Amino acid sequence: MSGMTATIASAQPATNSDTPSPDIANAPPSSLKTLDIHGPAGRLEALLNEGSPDAPFAALVCHPHPLGGGTMHNKVVYHAMKVLNEPGFGFGFPVLRFNFRGAGLSHGAHDGNAETADVLAALDWLENAYKLPVVAAGFSFGAAMTLRACCSRASTSTNIRALVALGLPTHANGKDYRYPCLTNCTIPKLFLSGDHDQFAPAAQLAQIAASASEPKRLLFIPGADHFFSSQLDPMQQALAGWLQDQLQDQTKEQPL
Repeated sequence: MSGMTATIASAQPATNSDTPSPDIANAPPSSLKTLDIHGPAGRLEALLNEGSPDAPFAALVCHPHPLGGGTMHNKVVYHAMKVLNEPGFGFGFPVLRFNFRGAGLSHGAHDGNAETADVLAALDWLENAYKLPVVAAGFSFGAAMTLRACCSRASTSTNIRALVALGLPTHANGKDYRYPCLTNCTIPKLFLSGDHDQFAPAAQLAQIAASASEPKRLLFIPGADHFFSSQLDPMQQALAGWLQDQLQDQTKEQPL
């Protein structure tokens, strides 16, 4: 899939702040499991939404910045998980979420860079548990850590078939963020953000996406802010559409 910029869906101005989703209370008991992952800083608190028995992929979704209150219960993370996990979207994958070091009940302390190793630990757990190719996604800080982990040499043992960066930050707290790891990263990538993202101005994100190796896609949700406030449905539809195209093509091209 060639790299192109697109603006999709109609949307109303975003106004809501980032708030968590109480998924544990609402999930059927048999569909959600709590577990611990052994990470480099100790225990990583995790949740697994079980998928269809014949699912062809497993998935990982990583949460936003812990110092801003980000956890695996974040609303964007939760809604991305639903796309990957719920049969109504056409996938039904098992989806793993976890709390980065120092967040929730996870051991260790926030570092800002070492969290890439937490992502790799979660990917190892998925590989060992399911023996399936993986779709890796992240939101904000989680997107940055996911890209850096999956595009690094340290992740060559993982079977990543698609990367999803939701609200990838390019500028925050007076600092610009760069992603040189994308230059030689040939894993199919989706960059999905709001065109009013306060931490990723559209022009800056377009430059980041342009620097990435093919295949890639850059999509903007009109009127959406960094947290896709009031725009979670358009975000889900955009994510589902890209995944349908990308994974269908892969299934046709090669046996899983």
